[in-house]
Amino acid sequence: MSLLVVGLSHRSAPVSVLERASLNADAQNKLLQDTVAAEPAAEAAVLATCNRIELYADVDKFHAGVAELSTLLAQHSGVGLEELTPHLYVHYEDRAVHHLLSVACGLDSMVVGEGQILGQIKDSLARAQDLHTAGRLLNDLFQQALRVGKRAHSETGIDRAGQSLVTFGLEQLAAGAEVSGWARGKKALVIGAGSMSSLAAATLARAGVAEVVVANRTFERAERLAHLLEEQYGRGLTEGDDTDVVARAVPMDAVPAELTRADVAVSCTGATGLVLTVDAVAAAVEGRTGEPVEIAAAPVAPVAGAPLPPTSVGTEDGCPLDLSAAQSGFSVMGEAAVAGLDAAALEQHGAWAAGGTAVDQPRESADADLISALAATAATAGRVPEMRRPEPVHEVPRPEPVLFLLDLAMPRDIDAAAHRLAGARLVDIESLAEASADAPMASDVDQVRRIVADEVAAFGAAQRAATITPTVVALRSMAAEVVASEIARLEGRLPALDDKHRAEITQTVRRVVDKLLHAPTVRVKQLAAEPGGAGYADALRTLFDLDPETVASVSRAGNSTEKNRGPA
Repeated sequence: MSLLVVGLSHRSAPVSVLERASLNADAQNKLLQDTVAAEPAAEAAVLATCNRIELYADVDKFHAGVAELSTLLAQHSGVGLEELTPHLYVHYEDRAVHHLLSVACGLDSMVVGEGQILGQIKDSLARAQDLHTAGRLLNDLFQQALRVGKRAHSETGIDRAGQSLVTFGLEQLAAGAEVSGWARGKKALVIGAGSMSSLAAATLARAGVAEVVVANRTFERAERLAHLLEEQYGRGLTEGDDTDVVARAVPMDAVPAELTRADVAVSCTGATGLVLTVDAVAAAVEGRTGEPVEIAAAPVAPVAGAPLPPTSVGTEDGCPLDLSAAQSGFSVMGEAAVAGLDAAALEQHGAWAAGGTAVDQPRESADADLISALAATAATAGRVPEMRRPEPVHEVPRPEPVLFLLDLAMPRDIDAAAHRLAGARLVDIESLAEASADAPMASDVDQVRRIVADEVAAFGAAQRAATITPTVVALRSMAAEVVASEIARLEGRLPALDDKHRAEITQTVRRVVDKLLHAPTVRVKQLAAEPGGAGYADALRTLFDLDPETVASVSRAGNSTEKNRGPA
């Protein structure tokens, strides 16, 4: 059996796909149950966060496992397999281990070094254990990931590079200002009472907001969070600490009214639909300013048929293109090279591409087909539009925002159209992904990568050594049975043997057997831990003629125990 992970994240898929593929708690449970019911998988765990969905499994066949896990992800996410497949990544065996350990250390996070992922990994393991889908391999792997993540944060300065998604989002809202100065005195509305919402509420309270209002579908959870905020931040905690936050809970139907009062709103719920529509946000801004709210126009594509500059045409090697004018890095038969040509020139170029070059080497038919298609387009439009950098768009100045919105939910809680509302500033997962692409990485990242590499090697060695353990246990069990059989035979031959001598003989025989087996079993475990050491278990079974079913039963017993072990 081997470890396989199939998934998608902010690195492989646009936020629009991640949003549609997100899995709620019930969908995650069903996915786990269906995965272990599938033929190639024996264990399964799901890691689902706001910017990744990954399915881990212990499979006996690689290709069948990839096909099955991909199909299950598509079925349970509701995104078609053909659409989902281009965004999926696959990691196998050591690469799969390396991936999860990197994720646990925050190296693969949208905000490098963030520590929230450790709690999400712990929740993922707990879910798999509750559903009895995690066996020895996934228990060991996820426990190791938690340990390595904690080690990375304690032994390196990755925390200096990393920050929570909440903090990063608030920095984007503050637009370069210090969050503590920007937030001080503001009124905040937090929608949701889960772990991310709780972190947002605590971060805002520490930053100095005057009030935090918590709204949640389960009012008791909102009350509990508000009470905790009052306890921790309702008065100065140390001398010179002027923190004095008012915290209260409201039901969800009070959100529109509270939004009108709020300066900043953070939303992170498990809702499948929008929590705040663009009309609700517009009404809140209008309620604060007393003036109608304008919605900026969406970007407009260039108008078809606009006049284009002429394109020169050359005759080198019979080609109707000016090769010297072709953009570097593009195929001379590609779309960039033929930009601006009219239909007649394209037809001539298509015939040249299909016929051959100066050295009579045949062109790829795909290129000729492309040019023929371009020629058909040019016959209708006149010529192919040139591929060039668009002119900077002149943006109409917008008023300073009076309402700041942070959407950390996946799928989104706040209508993306709120980006275009005058008087509002929205930061969501999509804009955070764009901003994080330019974020600097800490010098400690290399140190964390070395930790990950060392831990991957250690995990592989431990797993290889573990594969021989059932064989060693079966060997010792067989030796114990031989000792018991010989002692029984001795008692039959010496019935007058007293208890004292019988016990001494029994102990002596056991010591002899233990000493004979000690060095070989210790050495075979060491050898099995090395790359390519899996064959030592087979050799041991062959040399001592061990019953394969006895070895398998020991392995099953160990795996059953691991399935019920709790997270670290």
